[in-house]
Amino acid sequence: MLDHVGFQVAPSKFDSIVAWYLAALAPLGYEKQMEIPGKAVGLGPSKDSAPFWIAVKESASDSPSLHLAFKAKDHDMVQKFHTEAVKAGGKCNGKPGPRAYHPSYYAAFVLDPLGNNIEVVDHVPHD
Repeated sequence: MLDHVGFQVAPSKFDSIVAWYLAALAPLGYEKQMEIPGKAVGLGPSKDSAPFWIAVKESASDSPSLHLAFKAKDHDMVQKFHTEAVKAGGKCNGKPGPRAYHPSYYAAFVLDPLGNNIEVVDHVPHD
């Protein structure tokens, strides 16, 4: 199951792309729910849900790149994803571990063979 999806755009296009998506998705009830100023915005239907993200691309390339995040049921599933994805030819883009997004955010990131950032995340609180 998908947890969230996003893509990156060139810095010069970020503001106009965000404005376009805000207008286009307004009929669906999507609004800006989260923002990392100058870096990313999360759009969604409520303060508890920002499943669609637009971020500034770090490279100067105008080509967008995709970010997909899949939900995991636990830390073990996150770790297995990372191991198998790298073994299959992906490139580690963040080993399994906690992330600063919220206290229960545990994720791993792998670049697929095309360079897209694939994430598996577990949001369940763990001791």
